[in-house]
Amino acid sequence: MPKFLLQVKYTTEGLKGLAGDSASGRRADVQAAVKAVGGKVEAFYFAFGDDDVITILDLPSPVAAAAFSLSTSGSGGVRVKTTPLLTVEEVDQALEIQMQYRAPGAD
Repeated sequence: MPKFLLQVKYTTEGLKGLAGDSASGRRADVQAAVKAVGGKVEAFYFAFGDDDVITILDLPSPVAAAAFSLSTSGSGGVRVKTTPLLTVEEVDQALEIQMQYRAPGAD
C-alpha cells in the first residue's frame, strides 16, 4: 500500500479545538478518518517548529490521499502538506528506466 507523509500545521481555530479535545483524541479522530478511506496510520507524532503534527499514512491510492488531505484542510482547523513516499526498491526501478531528456539550454 502506498505511503504518504503528512506535515500538518494547526490554524488558530484548530489549536483552540485541540485544547478543548486532547492529543489522544485527535489521533483517534485521524485514525478513524484514515480507516474510512481504506488506510492505516503508521506513525503519528506531535512536533514543534514548522509543523505541529507529522504522520505517515498507508493509503490505498493517491486519490485516497487527496481525499483525506482535501477533507482535513477543508475543515479550516489545519493546513496539510502531503508527500508521496517511495521505497528504496521503487527508486531502483525508476533508475532502471532509460529515457531521453534534453536539459534546458543544452546543445
